[in-house]
Formats: sequence, structure tokens, C-alpha cells
Amino acid sequence: MAVGDAPVMEALIEINAASLARTELDARSLMLVRLAALAAVDAPASSYLLHVGPSVEAGLTAGDAEDVLVAVAPIVGAPRTASAAGKIMQALDLAIELAQEDDKSAQDA
Repeated sequence: MAVGDAPVMEALIEINAASLARTELDARSLMLVRLAALAAVDAPASSYLLHVGPSVEAGLTAGDAEDVLVAVAPIVGAPRTASAAGKIMQALDLAIELAQEDDKSAQDA
């Protein structure tokens, strides 16, 4: 049986930490590459959500995400590109909603 309070999330965090430790890419380049990879594998919105915070911290913008999707469209195809665009929007909407809930909770406390 899996161990820990949130074993799946903890495993994902460990995998990401190992990846970060082994690459020499700067944070911005790393997030652009990861965004392209998420589009290529038709990742779910939850995978994009895990990258919203680090992407913002690395200085990525919505325009950067659009540029990545335009760049990979000839490789991954129109359906995956459109799917990725929609999932990125879902992840951003959810991230905004969660941030607003955190703000409200902090104000209520």
C-alpha cells in the first residue's frame, strides 16, 4: 500500500525534484519544454494545473503558452493542440478559483 498523507502527489513532487536536479535548463526553458510535452501527450487539465505556479514563477505568460502550442501544432496535430489549449484554460481557471478561495479563507481567519 502507498505510504504518506498524499502518496500520489508526494511521488509527483519527488519525480519533479529529481528532474530539476538533473537538468541544466533555466526555469523558463524547462517550463516551455514541459508545456510542449504536456500538449504532445494530450495531458489532462490536472497536469497543466501542476505547472501553473512554476510557470508563473518562471515568468511565462499566456502568450508564451500560445507560442508553444503554435510551435508544436505541426508535430502533434490540430486535435491535440486544440485539446491542450482548452485544458490550459481549465487549469488557469481552476488556479484562479483556488487562489480566490485561499484569499477568502485568509480574510475569514
